[in-house]
Amino acid sequence: MDRKEFLTKTSLASGALLFPRYPEWKPSRKKIRFGVIADLHHDIMHDGPERLSAFINKMKDESPDFIIQMGDFCYPKKENQPLMDIWNQFKGPSYHVIGNHDTDGGHTREQVVAFWKAKGRYYSFDANGFHFIILDGNEHNESKSRPPGYARFISLTQLEWLKKDLENATTPTIVCCHQGLDNDAGGLENGTLLRYTLEQANQGNKQKVIMVLSGHHHQDYYNYINGIHYVQINSASYQWLGDEYKEIRYSEAVDKAHPAIKYTVPYKDPLWATIEITDNGVITIKGKKTVFVGSSPEMLGVKLVEYIYPIVPVISDRTLKV
Repeated sequence: MDRKEFLTKTSLASGALLFPRYPEWKPSRKKIRFGVIADLHHDIMHDGPERLSAFINKMKDESPDFIIQMGDFCYPKKENQPLMDIWNQFKGPSYHVIGNHDTDGGHTREQVVAFWKAKGRYYSFDANGFHFIILDGNEHNESKSRPPGYARFISLTQLEWLKKDLENATTPTIVCCHQGLDNDAGGLENGTLLRYTLEQANQGNKQKVIMVLSGHHHQDYYNYINGIHYVQINSASYQWLGDEYKEIRYSEAVDKAHPAIKYTVPYKDPLWATIEITDNGVITIKGKKTVFVGSSPEMLGVKLVEYIYPIVPVISDRTLKV
């Protein structure tokens, strides 16, 4: 029995779906492994450089194929160049996703792209037989009925670009966006449309899009919707609780220099994940666990139902099958 026949019979017997084989499809014959960190919030946290250094040092030891940060990283100002110098210590390829807070203080997304030396606001790239699409979920919905707060929308222009990119993709595809496409509590306003767009790309015995990664929500959860894995990457630093639950968790000096920290529940150690995808359709996510600094949300009486998903200082290990 040859390998193709074995895989076909095995997948049918087990119910597992492997990357489909058909004329246009060119499945990877390699595996890919990459490091991902989200929502460092260097401009809020007092120890952003130490948290990023821990991630970069680990990535230098593990030598993944590339690293990516999922947004809310740092403002594009010269005072933050030392943080970028830490990021650039990783000598392999590195990629950026723009978050909603990266433009705080009147900065533009174009300034963020230039400061980070990112590939663009939205773009795609190929690595080891896999295709990656980076979206900019920070565009404005011009509708008068849009909800208040930060922009969290994919414009028609970007949507048309996405459709063309998906049409041209010939290998398993991973989509990255700061805001969740699967979370209607602060995720993309038109997340349903984006999910439908990805699902349409998978029609006709195709499984182009296999996974979507997001940050933004500072939580640890996972959804499987119409054949696509949606994985939320928890913040490297904290969850925001707001004024009602403020608590000084470090020294008075830290509080004076970084007054926003008191409105958060910080994680003692930084969180990140490594993700490996193999050509037989297995996705392995290796996360990290730590503890809260100071009182937990439960101790403070936080209304957890308002957050929908749990507030935990964890990125869970997961094994997923395509």
